[in-house]
Amino acid sequence: MSNKKTRITKIINILNQNIHERDEIIPVVLLSALANQNIFLYGPPGTAKSLISRRLAKVFGTKHYFEYLMQKFSTPEEVFGPISLTELKKDNYIRKIDGYLPTAEFAFLDEIWKSSPAILNTLLTIINEKLFRNGSNIEKVPLKVLISASNETPPANQGLEALYDRFLTRLYVPPMENKENFEALLQSSATNSNIDITEDLIIKNEELEFWRSEIDKVQLSQETLNIIHDIRLKFEEKNRKKEFDIYVSDRRWQRASTLLKAGAYFCDRDKTNIVDTLLLSHCLWTTKENREEIIKIVEESVKNSGFETGISLKSLDEEKEALEKEINEELYYSSDIYKTVKLKGNREYFKCIKRYKTDNWDNREYSVTFYIPYSAMKTKDEFFPVDENGNEIQWIKCQFDNQGVCDIKLNIKGKNNSYYLNENRYFKSTSQPFKPTILFHKGDKKEEVNDRLVVSLKKAVLELKAQISDIIKDIEKKSNQFLKEINTPFVSEEKIKIAMQSVCQQLEDLKLREKDCERLELLVN
Repeated sequence: MSNKKTRITKIINILNQNIHERDEIIPVVLLSALANQNIFLYGPPGTAKSLISRRLAKVFGTKHYFEYLMQKFSTPEEVFGPISLTELKKDNYIRKIDGYLPTAEFAFLDEIWKSSPAILNTLLTIINEKLFRNGSNIEKVPLKVLISASNETPPANQGLEALYDRFLTRLYVPPMENKENFEALLQSSATNSNIDITEDLIIKNEELEFWRSEIDKVQLSQETLNIIHDIRLKFEEKNRKKEFDIYVSDRRWQRASTLLKAGAYFCDRDKTNIVDTLLLSHCLWTTKENREEIIKIVEESVKNSGFETGISLKSLDEEKEALEKEINEELYYSSDIYKTVKLKGNREYFKCIKRYKTDNWDNREYSVTFYIPYSAMKTKDEFFPVDENGNEIQWIKCQFDNQGVCDIKLNIKGKNNSYYLNENRYFKSTSQPFKPTILFHKGDKKEEVNDRLVVSLKKAVLELKAQISDIIKDIEKKSNQFLKEINTPFVSEEKIKIAMQSVCQQLEDLKLREKDCERLELLVN
């Protein structure tokens, strides 16, 4: 690891000391602060939200830290400072801001949504402009990061959407779930905000400003952009189907991209990768009701992604399917080819010869030739065969059984349960099957095929296979580089596996396409 990544990892470990089950939350809080993004911690009281904020401030060597628990009856004086009576006597409405939010470098506002509109409106101006209007004076606010917390998301239709949108990172901080961790908490003394951090690890203002300027130079990879587009499309579809109602502003997308860039920068990369995009799951949800669904959408988009190849796999598949269709049509029989004859009207018939014995005194055997329409195979309706002139033979009735076998019965009833042919001849009652002769079965290769066509098809298959093989090599090369870059302190190992799954699936899908080309190659040969 480089000095930068090593340093950030050490800081995260220090922030995590004696705090359980916050391994994912604390790194993202630190990254958000480094990226100049405000943070909202959502969860019940007593889950270490304020503790995380205090410790984070110490990492930045903060001299001026402000913390306040908002209430319904909180006044602006408690947050922004009391009115100076001395100045008021001079008709100047000036606040004494030292030690209050306008002079703080780090601030933590607990139960933020319980505050009054007067406080929240002023807060919005401070966040937006980093300025505080103190009477006729405009004070520059040194605020690096504002962390807010609440056990609820802001109520709808209260005019809080604009302020809520300024908190890019939204993290759920639940109570402890692991039994061993909970018992360890019970056995331990109260965890305090003091951390043992050495001077060389403390982040100075100068380097923070430098880092923030360098973060802007990091590029979003095409893979990252593809995932963002996919998430947006899924949101639009969900909104259209009224499955949930969520709006992500352009400003939020832009700031979210800054967080992704920061994730890459502090892992010593000049471009984002697939893993970084998992940070979007902390930026896009708005309520407890849509949180899980939105995290699922982000993770599915990452899981279904892969490396950008510069080639449309859909186009490759269409080309392969068209090629396979042409091979099958030109080189192979697409259906069974039957032995037929053509009669008047150029229609196809099966020639059928059956032998019948008479029911007369001589008991002679006669050979009867008739013709069954080829088209009748497609139905189960009864029909009459025809003679060589195309005339129906109505003393014979036929019917196919959908299995390619035709049942043939004598039709006109005569005396003694025999069947009438003419006044001097009666046939004995009988039913006989007829199965048409198949000359070529479906899938059999055609014997006479144009050699130049075969050469052309073989060349097309080999070119397609080579193209897919080149893509596989390119992705395998990117995979090797990706494995070197995959470890990031800002995404849990469990979530990293999602990104790895997308790459493995992409390679597997391409290798299946390559195998399919080998199958086409065998078909041509």
